[in-house]
Amino acid sequence: MTAELVRGQNHTLPQTRLEIRVSAGAPVVAGATLGDEHGTVHGVEWIAHPGSPQLPGLEVSRQAAAEHRLAVDLDALPEAVHRVTVLLALPLEAGGPTRFGTVASPFVAVTGLDGTEIATFTLTGLDSESAVAALELYRRQGAWKVRAVGQGYAGGLAAMLADQGVAGAAELARSIQEAVARGLARSVTPPPPRTPEGGRVRHAGGPGAPQSAGRPHAAPQPEPLNEPSSPSSVPTTPVAPAPPSAGGPIDYAHPRRESTAPPPPPPAAPPAQPGRPATPVAGDATGWSMDERLYNQVWGMFEDLARATAAYRSAVDFAESRMDQELERTLSDPRSRIGGAGDRAREQARAKRDELTGRAREALDRDLAQLAAESAVVEPALPAAYAGWDNPVWHAYRVPMEIPMALRIGDLHLPESSGMSIPLLVRLPLERGMWIDSGRTASEAAALTDTDQLRRLAMESAVLHAARMLAVYPPNEFSVHVIDPAGSAATALAPLVAAGVLASPPASGPGGVSSVLAHLTRRVDLVQMAIRAGAADSLPPDLDPAEQLLIVNDFPHGFDDRAVTQLRYLADEGPAVGVHLMMVADREDASAYGPVLDPLWRSLLRVTPVADDHLADPWVGHAWTYEPPATPPGSRVLEQVLERVAAARRTGQR
Repeated sequence: MTAELVRGQNHTLPQTRLEIRVSAGAPVVAGATLGDEHGTVHGVEWIAHPGSPQLPGLEVSRQAAAEHRLAVDLDALPEAVHRVTVLLALPLEAGGPTRFGTVASPFVAVTGLDGTEIATFTLTGLDSESAVAALELYRRQGAWKVRAVGQGYAGGLAAMLADQGVAGAAELARSIQEAVARGLARSVTPPPPRTPEGGRVRHAGGPGAPQSAGRPHAAPQPEPLNEPSSPSSVPTTPVAPAPPSAGGPIDYAHPRRESTAPPPPPPAAPPAQPGRPATPVAGDATGWSMDERLYNQVWGMFEDLARATAAYRSAVDFAESRMDQELERTLSDPRSRIGGAGDRAREQARAKRDELTGRAREALDRDLAQLAAESAVVEPALPAAYAGWDNPVWHAYRVPMEIPMALRIGDLHLPESSGMSIPLLVRLPLERGMWIDSGRTASEAAALTDTDQLRRLAMESAVLHAARMLAVYPPNEFSVHVIDPAGSAATALAPLVAAGVLASPPASGPGGVSSVLAHLTRRVDLVQMAIRAGAADSLPPDLDPAEQLLIVNDFPHGFDDRAVTQLRYLADEGPAVGVHLMMVADREDASAYGPVLDPLWRSLLRVTPVADDHLADPWVGHAWTYEPPATPPGSRVLEQVLERVAAARRTGQR
């Protein structure tokens, strides 16, 4: 039975390998400190945080997120450790909440590895605090217990660390927040939640159905104000995840749909054969339209794959740790170091390790097979905005009359699932700009590509992204500007120039750079003033009301200090008023500016022109390999789509 703790209450822990699951109403930073018998933290090496996420027996998330899973192995902690304190703090991001009183109360659950809840604690009563010690695991007379703490700190992370006796608490807090900012910059923004516990769930389909990709049971979160739910649609009993030791099917029924009125029913799935998973169906997720259901289904597949892989990696780490501990115990006896006893112990430990990892791989393979089957029916059903350039939907392309809810900007996959990729969909209008990194990264693909080719591929990627945006917006509702100071991108830009879909010819030279930046800066200023004054209908007649995209090539060449300031202004203020930035640049080229440009790079979603594992998911923080978009070799699909876009722009109709 789960112990529902209140502040100050404790509960005995029945096992030593645990997960601590955190659910909050906004992204939070999760960390943990190790303390001695007096609770003293003996330096930064006793603190796990996003900048240093692993300690013996403890691992925390590498980034801020609304949900966290912290892995704890109490037996693997150093002997001097008697206390583990779980810390939560709000990240210092622009526009984010600054105190816990403005977000939903965080919920913390201590669970076993099978997802069974041991103790839970809801941190109520927080107000001006921006950091809180949520709970602590402590050792008393040889037994481990959990205590609900809920101690908040208005002084933030620095005050909380100082209270635990950490020297240089302010400097450490600053470095943690910097690590969080770097993590947020590389994290893919998740879609807004559709239901209190998520619209896509994985249920126990029989004995041993995998918990791996299922969502942890979390405290119900408040409904979005614009999406009130029907009381009858909310299940009264949460579905508990089953142990991860064996596989099971994905239930595609999604019973947690809720809405103000019944949405259009999704396609009915054929009944499953006994003992077999249900047949997947495209659009089998919550949503008011097929496009919205497909969008939510793709993001559900993304989360399922992230969590399935996390469970597999956790099982492999456990098997390795168990083997090391068994070998250490065996070889600590001098008598076992000679003769055949030591060899037999090693063989037995390795055999047990191989058995555990094999079972984990079998469970992962079952999950991957189910997700691959779902992908096989979802991919052909995607609309043009979500589809790859090789999808036949482009051959029947027509310029749309409405803006889609999302846009595909590439694909993602993990090493354990190289044959299974997930479309990377971002919401429209864009909430942040893009940075196509033309520099040499640590990836194998970048190492095999010379510098000039990387720059050319980066600009070609920018053209594909821009062409897709032009193709999915209604006629004349999206304008593209290009700054190419030295004219080096003429070949890559040829499809856009030849089709006549640019707002103006690519700007070159210092004069061209200055002119385009001044034009877009003026637009941002005027729209902001009109919105603040409540006079949106009084904008000048020469102001283009369409969404604007500025592609910048070869930054910072051709940019003076004023132009750099204007560019930063557009990156910060532009998205809110329909001006978006797409940088094609090598950060090393702008190294002379030092940290002045750090906020610019962090504000943009970084993608690459070749495969690179730099993006993180918002649930467990895996490093995903990003594959940029590409047209099929020899295909004219790009030119054909742009011709239709240009024709629609000329006539103002489809």
